[in-house]
Amino acid sequence: MSLFRLDASIRVDGSASRALADVVEEHWASDHPGERIVRRQIGVDPLPSDAWAHAVAASMTPEPGRSPEQQAAAKLAGVLAGELLDASAVLVAVPLYNFGVSQHVKTWIDLVITDPRGQERPLLEGKPTVLATVRGGAYGAGTPRAGWDHSTGYLRRILQDVWGADLTVVEREFTLVGVNPALDEFAELAGQLHAESLAAAAEAGRILAKAA
Repeated sequence: MSLFRLDASIRVDGSASRALADVVEEHWASDHPGERIVRRQIGVDPLPSDAWAHAVAASMTPEPGRSPEQQAAAKLAGVLAGELLDASAVLVAVPLYNFGVSQHVKTWIDLVITDPRGQERPLLEGKPTVLATVRGGAYGAGTPRAGWDHSTGYLRRILQDVWGADLTVVEREFTLVGVNPALDEFAELAGQLHAESLAAAAEAGRILAKAA
């Protein structure tokens, strides 16, 4: 039994996405004390930006003819895909950056997709998975920036539709209230949304633990 956790925040202290994922992990761990947790922090320990191009080239090159860079990229892609395949449950924490996913997330996804095992079957087929995502502002229906979140839908598509995960999404909005003075008028609503997200994260952690 093991949990794979990926954090994409570029912050460690004060990261809202990490805090949300911590709640999920806590409830998973309480049901599986002492079990292994594999962590990858791509926001603070980023993957090489050129690895995807080398991994794609490697996938089209017979192994004896691969350059050292291609060999290293293919090996890295195998490690990343293996982390998903080996896990009993998966937790992915991704903040919304500039209305989409960060370069770190995209590099991780692109590299994993190059691993040939994903062509044989979906890498997360039926595997319990939680996506914990946070947004600094509000992007729901009726808000001025409704539809500007180009991250959550994309991540659903990859995790659920491409990789086949049994996906639960936990979301928190208005994380910049209290940081950006222009949002001070939304303090009460932000507090309510925060409390709701923590409750949702706890429930997602319990679901993850039982499903795994």
